[in-house]
Amino acid sequence: MTYQRWTLRTDNTSYTVRLSPDGPWAELDAWGPLGVEDGPSALDRSRRTHFITPADAAPAEYLPYGLRPFTGSELVASRPDGEDRGVWWAFAGAEADEGSLRLAFHDELLGLRTVLHYETVPGTDVILRWTEFTATEELRLERLDSAAVNIPVSGVARLTYLTGQWSQEFQRTQLDLPRGTFTIGSLQGAPGHGYAPWLAVQDGESPAAYGIALAWPGNWHITAEAEPGGSVRVRAGRVPHEGVALLAPGETLATPRLACAFSPEGLDGLSRVWHRYERRLSGERLHRPRKVLYNSWEATGFDVEAAGQLELAKTAADIGAELFVVDDGWFTGRADDTGGLGDWWPDPAAFPQGFDQFVADVRALGLDFGLWIEPEAISPKSRLYAEHPEWVYRIEGRPGRLVRNQFLLDLGRTDVQDFVIETLDRLLGTYDISYLKWDMNRPPTERGRPGAGRVDLDAEHAAGYLRVLDHLRSAHPDVTVEGCAGGGGRIEHATIARTDVVWPSDNTAPLDRLSIQYGFLHAHAPHVMSSWVTDAPGVFDPRPRSLAFRFVNAMCGVLGVGADLRAWTPEQRAEAARWIARYKEVRDVIHHGEARLLGTPEDPSCGVQYDAGERTVVAALSTGRLDGAPLVPGRSARLRLRGLDPTARYRDTATGTTYSGAHLVHYGLPFAWSRDHDADLVVLMRE
Repeated sequence: MTYQRWTLRTDNTSYTVRLSPDGPWAELDAWGPLGVEDGPSALDRSRRTHFITPADAAPAEYLPYGLRPFTGSELVASRPDGEDRGVWWAFAGAEADEGSLRLAFHDELLGLRTVLHYETVPGTDVILRWTEFTATEELRLERLDSAAVNIPVSGVARLTYLTGQWSQEFQRTQLDLPRGTFTIGSLQGAPGHGYAPWLAVQDGESPAAYGIALAWPGNWHITAEAEPGGSVRVRAGRVPHEGVALLAPGETLATPRLACAFSPEGLDGLSRVWHRYERRLSGERLHRPRKVLYNSWEATGFDVEAAGQLELAKTAADIGAELFVVDDGWFTGRADDTGGLGDWWPDPAAFPQGFDQFVADVRALGLDFGLWIEPEAISPKSRLYAEHPEWVYRIEGRPGRLVRNQFLLDLGRTDVQDFVIETLDRLLGTYDISYLKWDMNRPPTERGRPGAGRVDLDAEHAAGYLRVLDHLRSAHPDVTVEGCAGGGGRIEHATIARTDVVWPSDNTAPLDRLSIQYGFLHAHAPHVMSSWVTDAPGVFDPRPRSLAFRFVNAMCGVLGVGADLRAWTPEQRAEAARWIARYKEVRDVIHHGEARLLGTPEDPSCGVQYDAGERTVVAALSTGRLDGAPLVPGRSARLRLRGLDPTARYRDTATGTTYSGAHLVHYGLPFAWSRDHDADLVVLMRE
């Protein structure tokens, strides 16, 4: 049988789509390493449809309710009165270019045109998928997923995903799914702390890994269904506010991008695919060094005043920091968390010589200057709330609910967006600020806009958020932007594409943070991972770790310091200065190199290996019991490296010891851990 078939190719993979021989839809023919499309499809289940329809059995790329009534559809549409619920479309043509594909389907009776979009990302093994809808009359979209992703399995599907809560984000979690449905998501107006919009699927213990990641900063879901016949079908997309999005006549609505990736090297190889993709998202900003910052929050809290901040800034400069960030507490009315949000003016009592003079004094120490702000938040005691109570999410006649003693601005309103843009422009235009930390510390609760009618408030808030970030990028291109939402509550590709770094968690305790960063690096790149050295005790794992451990752990991404340096001894400050100097020597390898995760936080030794050019950097960490050496016979702990040339020689630049690549891969890099030596940073030079 002949049918139309298209193949998209990335650097190392191919993705083949065909028109189904069983009906008017597209289905996956092959996805994997280059050449995998040469042969009969491993997903072909045509005509195997006892008690279900061909559409329900098909490895369909996208199907509406109507054509696929039983096993999960991506699109549910109806007329405004709820009549004619379902879509029965016909194929309306294809457009294929180098690296892109568009497949159109049209339901003339309902008046809906649906276009499936595919686009490869140069220099990566990522294929972007999204869908566009155009209506000739008003329609209701109850479900509008971005795509469906089909993954063949011969046995039990193994799902890997990232779970948690506030202060415990990005915990790598695995589930075997022999049959049934698995769903993760968020209805908190942001990706949330509970789950990341990211999923990996493997065929049992098979090393090959397939992954998806949704670029959407609002409500979302990912649903995986282990279907009869041997495949997993994953649907992903945004969740419209109140369960429906309205499509006006002549309007085109596009879904968020869903990034799809494949690696034959398992989850670790898949992580490198995502890292390369995020380096691509950073564009030219990737090549700007991520500076070592000092943030004063954990030292001073809300007690912000010029003299104390300058004392911290001088100490930070002495140990080698390059950037000083003043966190919460710098603006009027902010003695505690009950006031001030929305009134973004420096507190004259805290900066008696003027805020501009304070910034100049910080910069005179050789430091760049940064500022924390929470643009979506508003305090009920603020002047802004007194002037614009209508800017807050609210339901007419119902009480507003305070979370963290604050309300949330309706950023879907253009006047609120304009206010936020004007505020940021004023601050960045008036003061010499080169770093901005954008925080969001509460989800929307009473999510309404009286008088607006039926509006998709979640989509509008997300669009407003992205509009402000786009403005920051264009109007202030030299300002480094950090994304934060009570830690890792809003980290996804739409945010990463518009910021420079993100804050994975408010939890900076060493072993807790190790677990957070281990999960984070499965999905996201080191150059976007802001990580601090602090004095914070463990929340979930209170075992003490050395200052060296805290530094090596934080150096796995973008190094920062948040401890109260005034309480550190001269010896601690000197050690910190040595670590910061070492970090500056290797941060280009950490941020631009290929990263490999060595072991897990549950192992006695674990680490991260970074390779770039002739240099290999290994951040090694001891988490387990010691073996008793030298009091009883024992041997060094070893981390087996990967990806090295077995015939090459590698020299430890600190000790001069040389190893063959074969030795480092087979036996591993040795470490003699002790109570006082629980971390190390090794730089290997290929000779």
